Formats: sequence, C-alpha cells, structure tokens
Amino acid sequence: MNKEPYRVLLVDDEPWNRDILRSLGDWMELGMAVAGEAEDGEQAIQLVKQLQPHIIITDMRMPGTDGVELLQTLSGQYPQIKVIVVSGYDDFNYAKHAIRHRAADYLLKPVNPDELNGVLAKCARELEKAESAPESWEAYPSSFAGEFTLLQQQARLRFNDLNLQSLREWFQQLQQKLEHCEIHRPRQLGRVAYELKALLDELCVSNGLCDRPEVTALPSSTALASIPAAMDWISAPYYEALEQLISQRKFKNKLNLDEVKQYMEQHCMEMITLEQLAQIFFVSKEYLSKVFKKEYEVNVTDYVVRLRMTRAKEWVMDDQIPFKHIAEMTGYEDVSYFYRVFKKHFGVSPGEMRKGQPRLSGNPGNSTE
Repeated sequence: MNKEPYRVLLVDDEPWNRDILRSLGDWMELGMAVAGEAEDGEQAIQLVKQLQPHIIITDMRMPGTDGVELLQTLSGQYPQIKVIVVSGYDDFNYAKHAIRHRAADYLLKPVNPDELNGVLAKCARELEKAESAPESWEAYPSSFAGEFTLLQQQARLRFNDLNLQSLREWFQQLQQKLEHCEIHRPRQLGRVAYELKALLDELCVSNGLCDRPEVTALPSSTALASIPAAMDWISAPYYEALEQLISQRKFKNKLNLDEVKQYMEQHCMEMITLEQLAQIFFVSKEYLSKVFKKEYEVNVTDYVVRLRMTRAKEWVMDDQIPFKHIAEMTGYEDVSYFYRVFKKHFGVSPGEMRKGQPRLSGNPGNSTE
C-alpha cells in the first residue's frame, strides 16, 4: 500500500526563494510533497489549518508576522509539526534565538542541497518514529511538548559539541523539568524515553558510530517506575556513545587530512573558519593551517573558494539559474563580489562563460578572497 507523502509548507516573502527550495528538495525520493506556499507567518498559520503539513520550512525575516512569531504560534498550538528555519549569515544569532521556540533544525542561506535533503530525511525519520511509537504511550501535556522540543535540540548540540559534562548537566535539567511538570506516569515517561532513544540513534548515525538507526528499544516497567529510573535508563547509552565518539575523534585525528577535506567539501557553502575546523579535529589552528598548506599547496580559505567555484561553474552553465541565485547559493550575498571572485578564479566572467567564451581552468592555489 502506497503511503501518503509527508506534506511540506514553504514560508518566505520572496517567491524566488521558495522556487529555489522547491528545486533543491528531493521530494519524491524522501516521500514528501510541497503542499503549499506562504508569504508570511500569518498566511502560514491559515494554511496550516487547511493543509495540516507535517514539515514547515520558514525564513526568519518577513514583513508582517515574521518567523519568530510563527515559531511561537507553532510551538504552542502545533508541537507535532517539524520546523526547519532558513537564515542568512547576518541573521544567524537571530535564528539561533528563535530556535529556542521549537525549530527542529536550521539552515544557513544559501541553502546547500545536500544539507536540505539531509535535514528533510532526518525529519522524515522522526515522523516515522513518532508514528511507530507504541500506542500505549501516553501523550504529555502540550505545555511540556514545546519545552521538550527545545530540550532535545539542546541535547543534540551538546552531543555534537562532544561536551560530556554539559550533557550530564542537561539530564539533570531534564529530570527537574519532568518533576516540575509532573511527568511521572509510566506511560508518559515511556514516551519521553522512547523519543530520546530515537534521537540518540539518529545522533549515532550522523556521527558515524553506526550505519543505520537501530530498532528503538522499549524501556522495561522497572525503568519506568520513577523519573530517576527513567533518566538512568536513557542517560547511560548517551554517555557511552559520547565517550566512544570522543575516543574515536581523538584517536583518529593525528591528523587525517582526507577527513578534513571531506568535511570541507560537505560544508563548503557555510561559513567555514580555520578555528572551527581546528576545534572539530582536535588540533591547533596553526598546526592545521601549516600541514594543510604543506600537503595541498593551498591554504584553507583558498580551498573553500575552489570548492565554491567548482559548484558555481556547474550552475553558471545552466542558463535557467540567475546569477544572483548562484551567488547566494555559493555563499556570496554581494553579487558584484561574487563576479570578482569568479573572474579571478576562471579568467572570465560568469556571463562570458555562459555565452561560451574561452575559459581558463583557474588556479585555486593562487586565488584568494
């Protein structure tokens, strides 16, 4: 029997931004369909009532009812909807603040297709997990639902930051929240434990600890006898997985430059800095800069430019994509600056390349931003 696709609602005041999202999503492969579009938060809420979407992708800065107000409304009234925030670099802190209201994840503009589809696939897995959860689990109060979404986002960040002490503190906060909200009945605790185990499975896959999510184990009646018992049941595998991940990262990074390159290739449309890379791979930025330049005869910044320009060239050769869109998708909000970088890299302007003028291959080792 064919399953009905998950419905997606796009929210952005710029039609071309919505068009880009439509074109980048692997909707059919992910079992999804774009059910509608809205120009602001107010229109989005009306469409939520009509379309009952499973996923909403929203911009933050919009005239009228903006993304923050939309997230606040969704958090209180529709906690089951997965929300993906899209934000420009200048709005990054603004978006992080808004995420506290309920967002499942965020993407920086220009949206990277692989990242978008990765986040959508994650949302689909979470929706499937929720649908397959035992019917015996009891729903918790809506007042707790929004806070629990925020708590899960915090757990995700602390795990990915490899911060074991911070994760321990998070479980203490969760226990206090459960006690305050009187989430103590076994069937309520069962739902909390089940969802946190599903989140851990996802974190293990995304960090390379396993190839695919496990069949989420169900807690025993003993584990659900009290809030502390439930916390012990779910926190133990979190600590074990994080300790394993920390050990792996420290062991691997002696430094494996192939892994550094792979990471840069996956995240080249984001604001990658030398400091971030050094932190991720447990080395000093001075050491990383030195060995990367020695091995590849190009510095980190120039290598990112090379990756971006390779992607930009592919899009330039497609005359259906405006240059303004290409600039934004490759991380340059200033179109004129994108033109300068592109011409310095390839020796011809984007327009000349599209018209079929003689092209130069460009030397990323000599190009700088």
